[in-house]
Amino acid sequence: MILPANPPDLARIVKAFEALPHARVLGMTFLSLDHGRGSVRMPYRSELVGNPSTGVVHGGVITALLDTLCGAVVMAAVAEGTPLATLDLRIDYLHPASPGEAIRASAECYKVTATIAFVRGLAYHEAIDDPIAHCAGTFMLGTGFSATAASPVAAAEGASGGQPC
Repeated sequence: MILPANPPDLARIVKAFEALPHARVLGMTFLSLDHGRGSVRMPYRSELVGNPSTGVVHGGVITALLDTLCGAVVMAAVAEGTPLATLDLRIDYLHPASPGEAIRASAECYKVTATIAFVRGLAYHEAIDDPIAHCAGTFMLGTGFSATAASPVAAAEGASGGQPC
């Protein structure tokens, strides 16, 4: 991936995304973030279960995990301060998450145009070659959430209080 002329501050992106209220509630922590790719981990918690009889984490939790990570990797692929918003996110669930196990996710931004960024990602337990879910998404550039306080959205909402669209 070609770095933009004004590369993003990766540490600021991690801090901003880990501070999002839903990311804190879900316990999301970044394992890595590089230009255009990254990974996160979310611990298993009984409050996240969708079906009490099976103990399986609700699919919406996995959606939030993948959407949040995909937004972060896009932000890590574009110029510092570029706001973005999820335009489309398709998730294919391949099998239920195993009760009691942490969920990891990895994603990459593989194409950036002037107005759209394209991402793909996986949610899994320990083995990335046995995914729980696969996603493909597009993010609109120039509007929405930004990790920098200088952006209009972050300035209006407070640097750590903003929500991605």
